[in-house]
Amino acid sequence: MHAQDFSHQNERFWQPNRDQSITWNLSKEGRLPHADNIELSGTQVSAIIRYEVDKNKHLHLTRDIIFPQLRRYTTPSESPYRAYLRGEYRDNLLPVLTLGDQKYEVGELDSIRINGKISFYFHAQNGLTVIRLFFPSMQERCLVEKWTLLNTSQTPCTVGIGATELQQEEAGWKGIYHRRMFTDAKRTVTLQPRERYEFGLYFLATLNDEAAPTVSVAAVERSRDTFLDSIATNLQLHSPDLVLNTLFYFSKIRAAESIFRSRYGLVHSPGGGNYYVGIWANDQAEYSGPFFPYLGYQTGNLAAMNAYRIFQRNLPKDGGKSWASFEMDVTFPFGERDRGDAAMLAFGATHFLLAAGDEQKSKELWPLIEWCLDYCRKRTTAAGVVASESDELEGRFPAGSANLSTSCLYYGALVQAARLAKAMHKPVAVSTTYNQQAQRLATAIEQYFGAELAGLHTYKYYKENTTLRSWICLPLVVGLTPRKAGTLDALFDKLWSANGVLTELKPETGSAPVFWDRGTLYAFRGAFKAGASDRALARLVSYSTTRLTGFRVPYAVEAWPENGMAHLSAESALYCRLFTEGMLGLEPTGFNSFSLRPNLPSKWDRLTISNIKAFNASFDINLRRNKNKLQVQVVQQGKVVVQRVVQNNTTVEVKLN
Repeated sequence: MHAQDFSHQNERFWQPNRDQSITWNLSKEGRLPHADNIELSGTQVSAIIRYEVDKNKHLHLTRDIIFPQLRRYTTPSESPYRAYLRGEYRDNLLPVLTLGDQKYEVGELDSIRINGKISFYFHAQNGLTVIRLFFPSMQERCLVEKWTLLNTSQTPCTVGIGATELQQEEAGWKGIYHRRMFTDAKRTVTLQPRERYEFGLYFLATLNDEAAPTVSVAAVERSRDTFLDSIATNLQLHSPDLVLNTLFYFSKIRAAESIFRSRYGLVHSPGGGNYYVGIWANDQAEYSGPFFPYLGYQTGNLAAMNAYRIFQRNLPKDGGKSWASFEMDVTFPFGERDRGDAAMLAFGATHFLLAAGDEQKSKELWPLIEWCLDYCRKRTTAAGVVASESDELEGRFPAGSANLSTSCLYYGALVQAARLAKAMHKPVAVSTTYNQQAQRLATAIEQYFGAELAGLHTYKYYKENTTLRSWICLPLVVGLTPRKAGTLDALFDKLWSANGVLTELKPETGSAPVFWDRGTLYAFRGAFKAGASDRALARLVSYSTTRLTGFRVPYAVEAWPENGMAHLSAESALYCRLFTEGMLGLEPTGFNSFSLRPNLPSKWDRLTISNIKAFNASFDINLRRNKNKLQVQVVQQGKVVVQRVVQNNTTVEVKLN
């Protein structure tokens, strides 16, 4: 079964554990064969580990190893955008093990564990147990496969380990690329009872005559563990639901690991086997950039800032549109049509700057925000909404000449820009103007997009639209709620599927329906923010259980059928943001202030998000049920800053010290 095969979409294969890992126990597994894959990334390597367990519980594994900065020459029929140095390596290159005079076969798989790394545990055979563990270097062009041999017998055993090495060389844009696979295993080891021996298989790349990095299993694993520890410590979700807590942790990993070196510094990229050392106005500027200040991940903050800088440096001087993306080492701009990118950039950058609490960064990027808002203003139609040639789905679905997404993002950007201008001590007229423009736009959105569709009081996505679309959630995301009830019915009843919100409600065509997880994650954020916590929670638990424990794990995905449900990284940032901005209703209002509008589901008596790192501070937000009300507590470095008892869906203003 391949990951994109929907025959097992309602099955649960994996079990969440208290240590923030998940395990697939194969001891009694009958739903075989089953296959999946997971991506592991560092700043100079990304590896997609594809694994299949056959009916006999034997493992079939392929390593798809990508070195994103080393670009290949392409033929005229190939796309230069995806010309990364990459290769697939199967298990026929593994060293041969011998036990006594016999070749040792690892045999049946016992279980698989994922915890920011992926481990394969095999049943003991002839007193020997094998564990194979995969992780990337966070700094070097290197993937490590760590083997552990454990003597589970009562007597010493001697294991022979065959040599293995593969070298490849080719010319590319940067010079001569050298790839090498090798092992540092001893040829023979004798293990006492309960003794273990560890060795590594290394997959390396070097450029020209540069020296190969000095690598060891311990050093590379330490680099991965240091990264994972930093991600685990900050922005911790403590809810009554183990699945949500674990998927939140995993989402932090996937959002933060997909950061790559470029000629302009570190940049965040989607990954997924397709998108590296590049930035997009939606994925990086709108989705992941505003997340990193809350996580307190300085590498992420730097990558976000670099992305905004690149967009700002490349703003057109002739009144043209902003670019949609920069690929090929963030040097090559792309964007055939205006997708509403200026609105995406402004919506993301204003939030990032407020949450980062940095006036100097705000001064640096203010020209980007002004340009984007002015561009959207100039594109405002006679009906008061913003025209754009497309949206972020780039023609996959019709979007008309003015779509709901672009106008909602522009509205949200105006509200946040007014707050940012005030925090920066801009003239009062600047904030006033942006707020007035936002009010006029809210009215125009209601008048132009408000509609009765499928018997519901909701929105049409564009003027001629006659079908329900997932992006009708965006008014809720930016705080526009006059059509809340009908929109929630559309999202969570009409458009709902086993894989979240469908992109469009169309007559049955016989093929698998199309979904993009980003639409589902925005829908959750909007629903919680609008106060529909009970309704949203039931769907969120269903969706999260599928993504964490089901047929395609352990992260949010990009889409189906496009790219076979790739684990793009910015979707994981959106998953985390549905708790901070949705369930907590957190909105930045200044460099050291924010508002909360919490919505605790009735089944929950508590919720805490601890070690939030935004606004130049570290603080916890605690929600506790107090009879039929909520106790809202904000604690900064052990000191209670705010403590109030309020109704659900009540705004609480917070100013940090």
